[in-house]
Amino acid sequence: MTGLKDFKTLLITSLSAIALASCGGGGDAPVSPGEGSFGGGSGGGTGGNGGGNGGTGTAATDCPAGFTNAGTVVNGTLRNCQLPAKIVGNFTVPLRAGTVYSVTGRVDVGDDQGGDSAAPKAGAQKGVLTVGAGVKIFGSAGLDYIVVNRGSQIFAEGTATQPIIFTSKQSIEGTTTTDSIGQWGGIVVLGRAPISNCPGTSTPGSATCEAQVEGTNAFYGGNSGADNSGVIKYVRVQHSGFQILPNNELNGITFAGVGNGTTVDYVQVHNSSDDGIEWFGGNVNAKHLVLTGNDDDSLDTDVGFTGALQFIIAVQRANGGDRINEFSGSSRTPAANPKLANFTFVGTGRAGGGDVIVMNTGTNSVYANGVVTSPSTSAACLDIDDSNTAGSFNSVIFSCAMPFRDDSGINAAATAAIFNAGANNTAQGQSTLTGGFINGANETAVPAANLTAISSFFTPTTYVGAVRNASDTWWQGWTCGLTAGSTC
Repeated sequence: MTGLKDFKTLLITSLSAIALASCGGGGDAPVSPGEGSFGGGSGGGTGGNGGGNGGTGTAATDCPAGFTNAGTVVNGTLRNCQLPAKIVGNFTVPLRAGTVYSVTGRVDVGDDQGGDSAAPKAGAQKGVLTVGAGVKIFGSAGLDYIVVNRGSQIFAEGTATQPIIFTSKQSIEGTTTTDSIGQWGGIVVLGRAPISNCPGTSTPGSATCEAQVEGTNAFYGGNSGADNSGVIKYVRVQHSGFQILPNNELNGITFAGVGNGTTVDYVQVHNSSDDGIEWFGGNVNAKHLVLTGNDDDSLDTDVGFTGALQFIIAVQRANGGDRINEFSGSSRTPAANPKLANFTFVGTGRAGGGDVIVMNTGTNSVYANGVVTSPSTSAACLDIDDSNTAGSFNSVIFSCAMPFRDDSGINAAATAAIFNAGANNTAQGQSTLTGGFINGANETAVPAANLTAISSFFTPTTYVGAVRNASDTWWQGWTCGLTAGSTC
């Protein structure tokens, strides 16, 4: 996204009308099967975890209780069991032979219980959505998406060999390509952690400091930094994202006001038509993130996000992508303070692609133990847009055509001064990454920063980048599209 989000009140009826006129019911299915990889490496493999199901086998004869039997897909080989439009109480999506699951329209997990964790709204019901390891859930159009409302939870806990996959119908049918994006909505998780874009005279951290989330008419924010929206672990979100209005889109995953009681670990977002993951305020932490092929920003933060993120592979595809990071705050305090460690950012080489890291509008970002590179001849590694923005960099190596963007906000010299104030930084390095994102000799030579001084959430490391060497295999088995022969 560009700058702060314009939060507009959107009625459900107008959302539907705009969306249907824009997407024609979910877009055209790609014509050729399979999908290329982003990395140049080999090995790893997908462990049979591609989004498609091969079109073989026998469909289950029915659906579990609570689901709607929506017929079969993939040439009659899979029973399509549709989730209800609203989930209250405990609801489980089980792994089941011959079965795939779907969302149609907006699926709400619980009612909005408001921003006060100690006094939920009267009559608002809590929902708990549990998704079994290995389950696949698909949407067919841009307004097919899941919203976990404030006070409710999602427990989507896959494994390295059985990740949970949220994807498009085309992906289930095996017809997606390298550039298949925007084929369904995505996932929106809403919490009661503090945000900075309060209405009126409300103050951050109060129950009344709340805002309407981008992409739908639901609210986030409140008074509980320890708010717990559940667990998202070993999860892939593929071919998602949808534009409701300009600057108002559904992302792969939207975390809005999500608290640090929530667990986010081993998560991939692949080929979102907007951002991979976008955080609106909140303080949720996350590790082991993989962002591939997303069409706007891989990671986007807004309105006071203060979480810590570690072990991040972000690789943009040849025909898409803008920035890897757009980190924005707001004109109100407290300033956003995203903290990143052990990241490898590989920007897009396409004409018109943006700078790799963009910081603006009152954000105070912390970067440590990072690798940033881009094949673009016109992209900078770092662009700082205004004087209200600051940051710190330690043990970060840049390899771009330009290390710093020279613009009217903060010029290249001032940006360089911020970068060079840190320790062990290299502004004009040479990438020796192997397999697209695995450290080579130049990355290995960079001394690591002390992460415990930045956040207690970080795991101390002795290396920079997301992947230390070929023996560092945390990304293997549950991801897709990173290595040759691995498809999504």
